[in-house]
Amino acid sequence: MPPRRVITGRSQEPRKRFAEELRLLRHQKGVSLRQLGEDLGWDWSLFGKMESGKTLGSPEVAIALDDYYGTPHLLITLWELAKGDLSQFKEQYRRYMMLESEAVNLWHYAVSRPPGLLQTEAYAREALAAGGLAGQELEQQVEARVRRRELLKGNEAPTFRGILSEAVLRTPLCNAQEWREQLEYLLEASERPNVTLQVLPLSTGPHGLASTDLMFLRLLDGRAVAYAENDVRGELIEEACRVERFQRAYDAVRDMALSPVESRKFILRMLEEVPCEPSN
Repeated sequence: MPPRRVITGRSQEPRKRFAEELRLLRHQKGVSLRQLGEDLGWDWSLFGKMESGKTLGSPEVAIALDDYYGTPHLLITLWELAKGDLSQFKEQYRRYMMLESEAVNLWHYAVSRPPGLLQTEAYAREALAAGGLAGQELEQQVEARVRRRELLKGNEAPTFRGILSEAVLRTPLCNAQEWREQLEYLLEASERPNVTLQVLPLSTGPHGLASTDLMFLRLLDGRAVAYAENDVRGELIEEACRVERFQRAYDAVRDMALSPVESRKFILRMLEEVPCEPSN
């Protein structure tokens, strides 16, 4: 897998950034628009419009281009950001997602739902639909979110630690089988060498992140940033002193959480409590 690409330093406006990266990658590969169209089986004019910013194309095209250029998750992440620029993503969260793509370490404290990078397709669909998306826009966002899970796979994947409040595991999907699959996916992900999951029991009581969903990451240049969300707002934190305070809060929560081994056992117990679908 090629080295992780730093995507900061050029345009930070998502649609422009997406088009700029498409042009750069094609020029680096040394192919024309016509050759690109022939290689991938789409009309070459589509790629011209994408590179000029006239259209974003579909997530399928972004995924195919990631495969063609050997840039796992990069273009689909930028596509999602650009698509979000037209709909639900706020400016600070768009910037956070860009930074996430170049992170070498990711830490997440989840208050009420699994981290986006560990959601199944069914969970992502129900969560995004609950946020007001529907139709084609919903399906495009679901596909983009599922594709982003590739960020945690491969030899160059960042290390990821997720601390899940017990509430996450006690807030099921409407469909029992789909909820079972989400719990199984968490267990599967926890077996990867770069992924660590811990459960924070509700019995631990109050703590510094009780109402805060926190994404904390360390970048290639050594900087650390955080994105904190609650029911009202989200905030990107880049000031070193504030990031350090959030780091201390996260460390305290980690120390209160179950060990990774005990956390797997906890998730397994939750899995056993999911009702089985009646057989036909």
